[in-house]
Amino acid sequence: MLRQVGRRLLELVLVLWGAATITFIAVKSIPGDPVAIISGGENIVDAEQRAVVTAAYGLDQPLIVQYLRYLGRAFTGDIGESYAFRSPVVEVIGEAIVPTLQLALTGFVLAILIATVTALLTSGARPGVRFLASGTELVLLSTPVYWIGIILLLVFSFWLGWFPVVGADGPGSLVLPALALSLPLAAIISQVMRDGIEHALDQPFALTVRSRGVGEIGLRVRHALRHSLLAVSTIAGTMLGGVLTGSILTETVFGRPGIGQITLLGISSRDMPLILGLVVLSALLYSLINLVIDLGYALIDPRIRDGVPA
Repeated sequence: MLRQVGRRLLELVLVLWGAATITFIAVKSIPGDPVAIISGGENIVDAEQRAVVTAAYGLDQPLIVQYLRYLGRAFTGDIGESYAFRSPVVEVIGEAIVPTLQLALTGFVLAILIATVTALLTSGARPGVRFLASGTELVLLSTPVYWIGIILLLVFSFWLGWFPVVGADGPGSLVLPALALSLPLAAIISQVMRDGIEHALDQPFALTVRSRGVGEIGLRVRHALRHSLLAVSTIAGTMLGGVLTGSILTETVFGRPGIGQITLLGISSRDMPLILGLVVLSALLYSLINLVIDLGYALIDPRIRDGVPA
């Protein structure tokens, strides 16, 4: 286990370095004048002030020097100062990530709950019920999250008036964005979970459990559900990273503050420090999620922990 954690941490460092390097090259390749962005537009400052701004942000240095200085600061937690916000990137992202994590985690937990209930109720059901469930899941998977958000807004905000249209004031404003984010995720998790439960119910141990007098609900919840968790944990962990990405679109549709807003602003304003910080944050989250998934396998399946082939 310790070797696995050490190897994953080394991979984490390499992933972060690769993501920062590729993004640095991409941002530097985009046409535009960063000095004009920093100063607020073209022809805002004269040549002397322009030279001061260029030197202050190290833009007069060769690219390799800028790159090495960026990496050196990044390893100490200093990603630089945002051009648009005139504040350290760490502070800008730190303030924006709180509502995004709130939305992403709420949507993820809601997706797990919806998928679990759906899979338990529809696994091994009659063909008509299973066809209806699979068809609904396919529709949700094929529908972009922003379309789901617009439909939810039309029905529950404009027509029924149950929830606010935009903003992040109070728990009620979180319901529709979290639901829009969770439905496509719940659809794919439900499919994987249902297949795992049905496979477990066909195994010999299920007959043994039934012979001991355990009811069908107890068999599904206490035994079959656990056997489906390995596959579910893999897809759910991968999709959790997608939830963070999908939250950008969801925040835009529902007018919520968060990473989505500053990402759009950073891209439109060519705010290199902010973009680099967001990319490094995304790479870090994906790597940590994969690490947690690998460690969770050993908790779900003792055979993996003990080195026994599954």
